[in-house]
Amino acid sequence: MSGAPLSEDDLIARYFAPLAGEGAFALKDDAAAVVPPLDCEIVLTKDALVAGVHFFADDSPDAIARKALRVNLSDLAAKGATPLGFLLALALPAGWEAPWLAAFARGLGEDARDYACPLLGGDTVKTPGPLTLSVTALGATPRGAMVKRFAARPGDALYVTGTIGDAALGLALRKGDARLEALPQAGRDHLLDRYLLPRPRLAAAEAMRAHARAGMDVSDGLVGDLAKMMRASGCGARVELARAPLSDAARGALGADPAFFDVALTGGDDYELLAAVAPEKSAAFEAAMAEAGVPAARIGVVTADGQGVEFIGADGRARTFAHGAYRHF
Repeated sequence: MSGAPLSEDDLIARYFAPLAGEGAFALKDDAAAVVPPLDCEIVLTKDALVAGVHFFADDSPDAIARKALRVNLSDLAAKGATPLGFLLALALPAGWEAPWLAAFARGLGEDARDYACPLLGGDTVKTPGPLTLSVTALGATPRGAMVKRFAARPGDALYVTGTIGDAALGLALRKGDARLEALPQAGRDHLLDRYLLPRPRLAAAEAMRAHARAGMDVSDGLVGDLAKMMRASGCGARVELARAPLSDAARGALGADPAFFDVALTGGDDYELLAAVAPEKSAAFEAAMAEAGVPAARIGVVTADGQGVEFIGADGRARTFAHGAYRHF
């Protein structure tokens, strides 16, 4: 760090106190006070990001900050929750520079403002290891309205928002996969941007809350995350892979090598929403998603327990995958 080292109190006052929301007392206390909206419940979620695992150490600091917040906002969206605020734990390695932290705080503050999710507190420490961030996000739903992962039922329609696989392909491109270098510049830029900056589907939260029986965000890959939701629900599923929504850039990648289809379906970092919707609510769900401006593709149906999760290719044959999702351990 250039210049005289800052104390923890000075660091917080300079970079993070300006981001503090109501109830955070300008970060002058060890805790914040949050008053939930009338007749609502608090929804809490937490994700940690580590340099070299969840992002590249040389990624721009503002993008790192935005990603740390957005992956948590994606979880809130899947639960049908409205953001209330977040807590940040930041473990800084030695040698950090003031301009880096200023850019980090700027990106974090802009997203906190744009997503109406203010900073409420946290902790800042030094680490001998890589840069590590942990965000705990708080949201609210009307009492009893949180969309659970484990509530899918046989006959429910399965939907996924947005497009699948862009981030995983962006990661492959970032790692220098030569097969992707021939894509048009706009396609390469799209894939890289989707890997670096998730798009939390908060606009879909109300539709999820009103119409989805079960839901989760797709963070570790559509194939694996769908299996998790069905396992938690005690159900199976039948998915038509031809219905999986792909961007033009992803389709271009498949044109370069069809093997990228498996990468797209299992690679993770999509941060789209997976929803199980009762048949009688499907039309209303689709209409609400359209009104919210969130694309939602119907990809399959929930089946009875014991039937497993079956993926059907465009040729009508069952498909298997070498692995279903990104594995942390």
